[in-house]
Amino acid sequence: MTRLDIFADPVCPWCMIGKVELDRALESRPDHPFAITWHPFRLNPTMPPEGMDRVAHLRAKLGDRAADAARALAERAAALGLTLNPAPREPDTTDAHRLMHWAGLEGAQTRVMSALLRAHWQEAQDISDHAVLARIAKGAGMDPALAARLLASDADRDEVAEREAHARGRGITSVPTFIVADAHAVSGAQPATLWQQVIDEIMAASRPD
Repeated sequence: MTRLDIFADPVCPWCMIGKVELDRALESRPDHPFAITWHPFRLNPTMPPEGMDRVAHLRAKLGDRAADAARALAERAAALGLTLNPAPREPDTTDAHRLMHWAGLEGAQTRVMSALLRAHWQEAQDISDHAVLARIAKGAGMDPALAARLLASDADRDEVAEREAHARGRGITSVPTFIVADAHAVSGAQPATLWQQVIDEIMAASRPD
């Protein structure tokens, strides 16, 4: 198997787009060699626990570019057949990343990330809400009662922060960032065709002469 490490934040729209593109490539190559691990990277590490109004947050962050950014996202999403209905508030994703950490222990990370992205970007849900996160855990095959108890505590909060700091220390500054075989970095929401090419090259290199 080939490691594919993905640094992402579920409030990042290009993480959503990038995952859809990657998923389509993987579906077209069912014998792909990737073993995927998701890693925490908060776009807004200083976001207050109660979050912020989404539109106000985007205007503060992007200024005059906010409208153009929203238009580009809508066009790319429409091209993929996605209907967007984002949450009205930009949440603190610390607890979402804690849930992702626990999902990694149970082999449920990709299911949880899919649900987090869908909840935030298509179902207008607050993914900092512990009840929402517990439902996502249940849908991914995890124990929702255990997830709720852990979320109510400070369990693994430091672990998530340390993993994020390690990523920044490696030079990762934006998401999504994909690291292939712990050697090759790919940034941004790449098209499925690129991932198909990468998979084909890896598979060809692994075949005996």
